[in-house]
Amino acid sequence: MLFEFFEAGEGSEEEVTKTYDKVIKAIDKLEFRKMLSKDEDRLNAIVNINSGAGGTESQDWAEMLMRMYLRWSERNNYKSNVLDIQEGDGAGIKSASIEIEGENAFGYLKGESGVHRLVRLSPFDANHKRHTSFASVYTYPVVDDSIEIEINPADLSWDTFRSSGPGGQNVNKVESAVRVRHAPSGLIVECQETRSQGQNREKALTMLKSQLYELELRKKREKLQALESSKKKIEWGSQIRSYVFHPYKMVKDLRTGVETSNVQHVMDGEIDEFIKAFLIEFA
Repeated sequence: MLFEFFEAGEGSEEEVTKTYDKVIKAIDKLEFRKMLSKDEDRLNAIVNINSGAGGTESQDWAEMLMRMYLRWSERNNYKSNVLDIQEGDGAGIKSASIEIEGENAFGYLKGESGVHRLVRLSPFDANHKRHTSFASVYTYPVVDDSIEIEINPADLSWDTFRSSGPGGQNVNKVESAVRVRHAPSGLIVECQETRSQGQNREKALTMLKSQLYELELRKKREKLQALESSKKKIEWGSQIRSYVFHPYKMVKDLRTGVETSNVQHVMDGEIDEFIKAFLIEFA
């Protein structure tokens, strides 16, 4: 049909090519959505990033991953909020929690959970030697009003502390950041998104409920994996992807085998090919 449109002189080759690209992207989005059939797939996502051992190297890598997911969110017209961040010692971050709001955000990002490995020439090494760094990513869905998670207030203990992130003169003067511990599960959640302790408490409770919901989902997945032994086992929390900047350039997903040499595009948030391959194989 597009060819006939071009043949009839109704549009230039450039216009036809642009229209074709738009149609292909629309088809890709429809294919994505078909893979997202689970109830939790439609929910917003929280992405937790933690640097591994290695000090500044791993902390810088963790910050690079945080930027990658923020750029992915921006490319997909999603809204992102940094709920909690622990600055690194001199550079990078020790940890961060990001909320990504948008249709099927968790469904797309659920396969990002695991250990991400970086190999590069270190910008922090005076001898410019090659270093290997690790950071872990854990994604979970944000529960909404349609999902009921009951928590006994007696099981919770709250602490307040001063925000450690950048933000101007008012930061670190008031104990607006909060930390909540859930005794039965051992989960600990921190939030310093706003300067309001009340709002941070509310958000921290939502994050806790979301993690408890994810724990239940994980138990269900483990039961299904035990029953369907013929399927490839997904080890949540294990190494899932390698990002090599030197001696060659390559990003490779170790579960699906998908790889690309365009590492800059990946670090700018273009990770849809990895997401799609994961959903095709494991969703």
